[in-house]
Amino acid sequence: MKVEELVKIIGADFYTGVPDSQLKALCNYLMDTYGIDSNHHIIAANEGNCTALAAGYHLATGKVPVVYMQNSGEGNIINPVASLLNEKVYAIPIIFIVGWRGEPGIHDEPQHIYQGEVTVKLLDDMDIASFIISKDTTADELTAAMNGFRELLAKGKQVAFVVRKGALTDAPKVEYKNNNTMMREEIIRHIVSFSGEDPIVSTTGKASRELFEIREANSQSHGYDFLTVGSMGHSSSIALGVAINQPEKRIWCIDGDGAVLMHMGSMAVLGANKPANMIHIIINNSAHETVGGMPTVAGDIDLVAVAKACGYPNAVSVDSFEALDSELEKAKSRSELSLIEVKCSIGARDDLGRPTTTALENKQNFMNYLSGR
Repeated sequence: MKVEELVKIIGADFYTGVPDSQLKALCNYLMDTYGIDSNHHIIAANEGNCTALAAGYHLATGKVPVVYMQNSGEGNIINPVASLLNEKVYAIPIIFIVGWRGEPGIHDEPQHIYQGEVTVKLLDDMDIASFIISKDTTADELTAAMNGFRELLAKGKQVAFVVRKGALTDAPKVEYKNNNTMMREEIIRHIVSFSGEDPIVSTTGKASRELFEIREANSQSHGYDFLTVGSMGHSSSIALGVAINQPEKRIWCIDGDGAVLMHMGSMAVLGANKPANMIHIIINNSAHETVGGMPTVAGDIDLVAVAKACGYPNAVSVDSFEALDSELEKAKSRSELSLIEVKCSIGARDDLGRPTTTALENKQNFMNYLSGR
């Protein structure tokens, strides 16, 4: 189905969401049509944030908004759906568009398998009626589904379109770029050269894939690293849990700007606990690059000031490899929590691979390394 047809049939004029590769056609359409426009399109920090923002739009206008997301974000919407939107509370209508990663029978990455199995069930459990959009869904079928949905929306209920892989087509081409010059893979290569045999917790997406390939190229153990392949926004909290309970080891966390924004409260907890053996590195390309490149708001905020306000004793920003190496050396030499923001370009190798070990193997290898086995 052409993405323009989907938008026309839905008939909404406000969209908010978190980008998803399965919904890249929709994301590019919105960026091409609206860009980032607070009256029509806002990319939010996380899916719960989107849902609350959409609720505010409805309260102010009386109109029905659309929230788009990957199915991994269903967990983030459960609280506002159940305690804010539900017809037993405020009865706020919202249309969800959900990218179906890990659909049963379709090969996908391990972090999507279980989520894919329960995607529609979670919607059912939240009393959200759903319609699945496939490659062969016609405009007439979608129109009929939307007509049925309008009756539910009028009663203050929520509905969802679940989008299968490749179902949306004819997206406009949108180029995502920034003015930074440092490539993420090379940044991670520099981090690895300084971290030595210290454990690393890396964020979801291409950062973990690049770290894995760097270890392969260096013939180094993958037991040094915990790859947070899912659970976006939580890698720094995982690293904090490790650092607190392995005080004799220096723990590095390779984070991303989209992930940090998704659960920024974790920085406050880190700053309050101040693990002296942790180095938190945020690679900031101001983009959701792994799922297509749509922008984050990280280019418009001062992450160093946020870190210092949260209680980090050391926080700096760098935009060159010379400055990065200098700050990595300083962070490694001190016994205090340190944050380094690294300004990064958008882009990755076309032939970037994926980890060849399973998630369970990664966990066990990492735990064995931490315990000295």
